[in-house]
Amino acid sequence: MKDRKKDSAGVAAAKSSFSRSTAYRIEADPRLPSQAQAPRMRRRHDPLGALFEAEIAPMLAGAPKLRAVAIYEEICRRHPALGAGIRRTIERRVRHWRALQGPDRDVIFRQEHAPGRLGLSDFTCMNAAGVTIAGQALEHLLYHFRLVYSGFEHAHVVLGGESYVALAEGLQNALWSLGGVPRVHRTDSLSAAFRNLTAAACEDLTARYEALCVHYGMQATRNNAGVAHENGSIESAHGHLKSALDDALLLRASREFETLAAYRRFVDEIVGRHNARQAKVIEIERRTLRPLPACRTSDYEALSVRITATSGFTLRKVFYSVPSRLIGHRLRVRLYDDRLELFVGATFLMTLARGRAQPSGKHDQVVNYRHVIHALRRKPGALLGLVYRDRLFPREAYRLAFEALCAQLPAAKACKVTVELLALAHERNCEAELADRLAAELAAGRLPDPAALRAHFAPDPAGVPTIAVALVALTVYDALAPALAAAGARP
Repeated sequence: MKDRKKDSAGVAAAKSSFSRSTAYRIEADPRLPSQAQAPRMRRRHDPLGALFEAEIAPMLAGAPKLRAVAIYEEICRRHPALGAGIRRTIERRVRHWRALQGPDRDVIFRQEHAPGRLGLSDFTCMNAAGVTIAGQALEHLLYHFRLVYSGFEHAHVVLGGESYVALAEGLQNALWSLGGVPRVHRTDSLSAAFRNLTAAACEDLTARYEALCVHYGMQATRNNAGVAHENGSIESAHGHLKSALDDALLLRASREFETLAAYRRFVDEIVGRHNARQAKVIEIERRTLRPLPACRTSDYEALSVRITATSGFTLRKVFYSVPSRLIGHRLRVRLYDDRLELFVGATFLMTLARGRAQPSGKHDQVVNYRHVIHALRRKPGALLGLVYRDRLFPREAYRLAFEALCAQLPAAKACKVTVELLALAHERNCEAELADRLAAELAAGRLPDPAALRAHFAPDPAGVPTIAVALVALTVYDALAPALAAAGARP
């Protein structure tokens, strides 16, 4: 157009590199081609026709959340002659209707977060990761903590559900690892933290969670029930963490771990790599955090149990064995997510791995054969019908040995031999070595011989050193009497 001001249409067209006819057309109609184009009309028959306004639109008006696929199925039921090819048409028309006439939708208001203000907690299921511990599938959750401003993360392996114990232990581990406390702590509507009876979070706290937040000086908040995006800063982080863990497992070329502690170290390493990449901004936020209190608060459930004549106790549908000397005593129990700590009064006794009831609701057992082996040697026949017999065997080889003995010997003899094998493992402290020996004997088609095995694992007399203890004559102490008397010491 600049050239047209001083040149003819033909010259201006040549300078602009298009034809003279195009120049005359533009001069006659200066609109853009897209503006001059007539609206495209439907070329094919509308399969819905007036049906959309007559039936589908009222459906949407009455139930705005109704899915397009449900509308499609209902229309096909009412009008079988329409056929299956109208699904995409219905979906497209419904989407168009909602854009023009649909109800208002919820709006996400993105927030600016100041450093040191907000920390988030949530749990995420990790069963799909396929992790195994000593050959057994590990069904577990991850407790996940995150600071919104810096992205600092902490993850803790949880063996049970979303309990207060798991929340308290994971949160405190995160805070002490961080070295400070945010002013606000947010979760979803966890039953471990909120009673979910009222709308006001400050009025709905459980007593234990409220005490935990008061101890650390945090304000407890929660997102609205069913509104995951309000906790989006950690919900989206779940996916990133799971992807990082899955990548690390693929690079590791194995999802098998020898112990639970080894798997926990693996998770800590992956989370630590993320925090290392965010080290500078984490350090900035760390300077704005509130200081930690002088000590942690309780992250366990305190209970009391009595040891019965079965040399154990039942807690939460799980039977735990203890040494028989404790029968009749009442013990204090600290119940953690993955363990129990037992006390007699204020004296610590032992730690037991925590068990859980079976998915069907049936009771389960956590049994250590060392606790009952002495009594079982006096009553070996009790092994045959023992409720927790399979849990008694410390390794698979012992169970297989018992089944082989039962298949070829009388039941009483099989029980006696098996108990002797367990006693040997306990007395000689050769549980693993004996299991390997039993596996080899069974593989060779031979039954285990307790006498031969006892001789094999007995101490070698040649290897036992001879120790000569020289006794001192008591008369040598008489020489000290004058010196003590001179020093004024009392006899």
